[in-house]
Amino acid sequence: MTDPDVIVVGAGPTGLTLANELGLAGVRTVVVERTRERGGQSRALNLQPRTAEMLDLRGWLEPVADRALATLPRGHFAGIPLDYGVFDTRFPYQVGIPQARVERFLEDHLAEYGIPVLRGHELTGLAQDADGVTATLTGPDGEHTLRAAYLAGADGGRSRVRKELGVGFPGRDGRVSLAVADVELADDPALPAEWRLPSFDMEQDPTAFLTPLGDGVYRYIFLRPDQESPDAPVNEAEVRAALGSGPGFRPRVRAVRWASRFTDASRQAESYVNGRVLLAGDAAHVHLPAGGQGLNLGVQDAFNLGWKLAATVRGSAPPGLLGTYHSERHPVGAAVLENTRAQGLLAVPDTDARAVRAVITTLLSTPEGNRRIAGMISGLDIRYPMPDAPDHLLVGSRLPNLRLPEGRGLFTGPEAEPVRRWSDRVDWTPGRERMLVRPDGYVCWAGEEGTDELEAALERWFGAAGERQRDGAQK
Repeated sequence: MTDPDVIVVGAGPTGLTLANELGLAGVRTVVVERTRERGGQSRALNLQPRTAEMLDLRGWLEPVADRALATLPRGHFAGIPLDYGVFDTRFPYQVGIPQARVERFLEDHLAEYGIPVLRGHELTGLAQDADGVTATLTGPDGEHTLRAAYLAGADGGRSRVRKELGVGFPGRDGRVSLAVADVELADDPALPAEWRLPSFDMEQDPTAFLTPLGDGVYRYIFLRPDQESPDAPVNEAEVRAALGSGPGFRPRVRAVRWASRFTDASRQAESYVNGRVLLAGDAAHVHLPAGGQGLNLGVQDAFNLGWKLAATVRGSAPPGLLGTYHSERHPVGAAVLENTRAQGLLAVPDTDARAVRAVITTLLSTPEGNRRIAGMISGLDIRYPMPDAPDHLLVGSRLPNLRLPEGRGLFTGPEAEPVRRWSDRVDWTPGRERMLVRPDGYVCWAGEEGTDELEAALERWFGAAGERQRDGAQK
């Protein structure tokens, strides 16, 4: 095999999204995955509104949404409902879709760029120098090495890439053990309301969450306060016993398709950029899967990293561009860890915790409280620092839901072609005002052309490409 420009370790949602972004930019990429077969298990079940917008920016949302189970009109914070309808987005809802279906689309789409996924190959060592990274892989044919300019670790919470680098992973271990299982029920009942959303009423019964996935299969999540080891396998008898102790309804189990255990561990890598090795997704951060943020955080890491890494590989990146991946995404990850820890506390079987929950429920029922927390959980409130940019309402935030002059549009109407290329400059409103938009859909400048601030933004974010664009515009 010819050595690639980038090796992506891990074929989960984060790694596959990153590989697609690199392929879109023409970067030679190889994905390495230790499992031999694509799994059908789905830890995550949703796409948040910001993730939907970003997939739509590439023209990938429609084929993904075709595989969805439903749209979920609300989000939640520790089970407290959140209204996404207050935001200017085409997707004021969650797309309910199993993670495995998202992965299948993303992996199949790699064929468009000729990017292989080396399944059954495990990373067993890596070394980097000033010119590149050498990865040692162990596969069906034994051990071999692969050389690339860069390597991205998207290989999960127990990341071998992170461990090989020796990057610190501060935080805390899990204090609570939970289990998740996909089960086939002998009946297909109309579920009682208390089974459809987490009740978080620990005194009455361990938290239980049962939701339909279609075809008689249900996702079941339950607390196991008596479980000593978070690594212990979840057996069928444990799942049956937990289902049999639920509130009121006693479903009969036909089969347990898959089961696993997880905790409320909360840790984050000290650095996402380590020379020529990058960390993304669960390799960079682990947290309680509260509010449905995990898959979305990783996919958004990949969108932020992909265009920057591609520009660096091509040699068109301005100085320091790749470093902004850490400076922008590390604070976002830290905020998710913080809010998931807060959500976990609201589930503590304690009188004071219930009092706090009642106060927060009241706050989230107000327009201001709902918008603040809904923006956080959905990813719609992210605003990156944009040095040397004007103080403008849109600078640093996501491209808004708008219509462009002359019938061209973004995120608007069936007649508007979504942006499916790495464009950076779009008209915003009639007149002289313009926006400069990064390939990940964030506004990095807004105002009138011909200003020093525009020149600075072009140079900072697009380097040589920005200079070529500016020169072309002047001609």
